[in-house]
Amino acid sequence: HPPMSPDCPLGSPGGGIKGAAWKFISFSGTVWTQNILSLIFYEGHRNGTEDIVIMDRVPWLEYNVNNLDLANLSSPRLFFTHLPYYLVPRGLRNRRGKVIYVARNPKDVMVSYFYFSKFMIALETIPDLNTLMERFLSGKVVYSSWLDHVRGWYTHREDFNILFLTFEEMKKDLRSAVLKICNFLGKRLSEKELDSVVEQATFENMKRDPRANYEFLMKSMHLSTNVPLPSLLPGIVGDWKNIMTVAQNERFEEVLKEKMKDLAFTWEGES
Repeated sequence: HPPMSPDCPLGSPGGGIKGAAWKFISFSGTVWTQNILSLIFYEGHRNGTEDIVIMDRVPWLEYNVNNLDLANLSSPRLFFTHLPYYLVPRGLRNRRGKVIYVARNPKDVMVSYFYFSKFMIALETIPDLNTLMERFLSGKVVYSSWLDHVRGWYTHREDFNILFLTFEEMKKDLRSAVLKICNFLGKRLSEKELDSVVEQATFENMKRDPRANYEFLMKSMHLSTNVPLPSLLPGIVGDWKNIMTVAQNERFEEVLKEKMKDLAFTWEGES
C-alpha cells in the first residue's frame, strides 16, 4: 500500500505508500493488496472470465496511465496510491471513504527499493546501500520520507475510516488478512470464494497471472542492460539481514527510534 474512494480502499505505499514506486516485488505490498481487492470485489477477476489488467481494476490515483474517467467509475470505486495523507482527496477526511494502509518493515522497503532501482529506467541507479540509506532516512527518494509517510497517516488516523495492515502479518496469515479486509469493507464471501481469493493471492499464483504481475508495464520501464526483467519477487520478511551490515543497521535503528519512538507500529523481522 493504498486503494481508495467513497467506497474504495486506499492502497498502500509501501511502506508502502511509502513503499515509494511499485514492486511486484512490492516495496510494501501495494500491488499485492491491489490484487486482493480485485479478487474480493470482482467475480470475473476471481474466476478468470474477465481479462482486465489490475491497473484498470484498481487504478492509481496519481497515475491515470490509461486516461480512465475516475469520477464516473462504477461503484464500488477502488483506487490505490502512495500519496501522503495531506494530498489525498479531502472527501476521505469525513470518513465516507474507506482506507486500507499497508506498511512494511522500513529496512525491507529500503533494500527492496535498492534492488528495484537497478533495473528500472524511471529510477536513478544508486551505487551502494550506504548512499541509499542516507537518502532514504532523509526522505530524498521517490515519495519522500517513509518515516513521515507512516507517521502522517498513523497520527491522523482519527480523520479517516482506516484499516492498518502490515506486510508481515499478510505474509504470516494471508487468510486472516483477507478476512480482516472483507470485514472492514463489509464484503461477504462464501467459504469457497474466500478460499479462491486466498489461493490466487499467493505470490506464486500472482507471478503466473498476467493481469496481476505488471509484466505489461515492466517491459516498457525496464532498463535495457544485462539485469534480468523481474516478475513478482517472494517478498521475504527480514531480507534486510542479508544485505545490511551491523553498522548500517545501528545507524538505521538510531534514526528510526528517534523519529518513530512514540508510534505503536511494530514489524516482524526487525531484529
